[in-house]
Amino acid sequence: MEFGTTVLKRGQNGPLVIELQMRLAGFRGTVWDGDYGPGTERQVLAFQKDVMGPTTPTGVFDRKTAEALIAFGEKYKIDFAPLKCPCGVCSGFGKGQFKNEYAVGKPVVEAFHRYEYPGIHKAILHAFRATQFYCEKKGIAKPFLTSGYRCWVQNGAKGRESTNHMGKAIDCDFPMMAGDDKRDDMNRCDQVRGFLVETSDFQIGWSGTNRKALEPSSIAPTWIHMDVRSYQKQFLLDAYFVKSLKELNATNIEPQRIAA
Repeated sequence: MEFGTTVLKRGQNGPLVIELQMRLAGFRGTVWDGDYGPGTERQVLAFQKDVMGPTTPTGVFDRKTAEALIAFGEKYKIDFAPLKCPCGVCSGFGKGQFKNEYAVGKPVVEAFHRYEYPGIHKAILHAFRATQFYCEKKGIAKPFLTSGYRCWVQNGAKGRESTNHMGKAIDCDFPMMAGDDKRDDMNRCDQVRGFLVETSDFQIGWSGTNRKALEPSSIAPTWIHMDVRSYQKQFLLDAYFVKSLKELNATNIEPQRIAA
């Protein structure tokens, strides 16, 4: 199936809709369940209004919108170099260990799932692209990626137990402007978190299920951490994780089973 060659609209479903939902993860947001319902339509409307600027957004993913979305991906590139695990042992994205294994004595939830996912989740990378766009639109210097994957070897070297960065999270930061100090950096991060809640439907913290999350300023005072750890298993299929820009931008979409 070739993404961008088929008109998609409300009431349709399937793998191409899943891909659309993830590519628009930074424009409002919905679960990537393959159902083109009101949530997906809202995403398309937001992209059309904010990026394309038509007088009357349609909410239909037509050829013109597809071309704009593909061009958007070309403009807001993702540098995978800082996303690779720095352990020097794994390939950069873990070894696929510990699937369906959870930390001993902890709840069986994604926050404690020990699995080394095969890459970085597409939705969070596409959400970062939208973050770049909205920062640019608001006159804020575009953020840059600082870290992504941390496998169990890296965790062991640093004395960590967190599973967030095993494909489910990225961190980004902002260039310091002339005369900036730490307080300016903190204020900028707070400002960005604030508008990401509005434009991208992020939540602060992890209280809501199936929502993109930002670490609060108490944890990440001078950087932005975004993750998908609050999602259920059917939204964290291996096929949704990528290791390169080529994989992220691929338009040839293989049908995927939506888990029950």
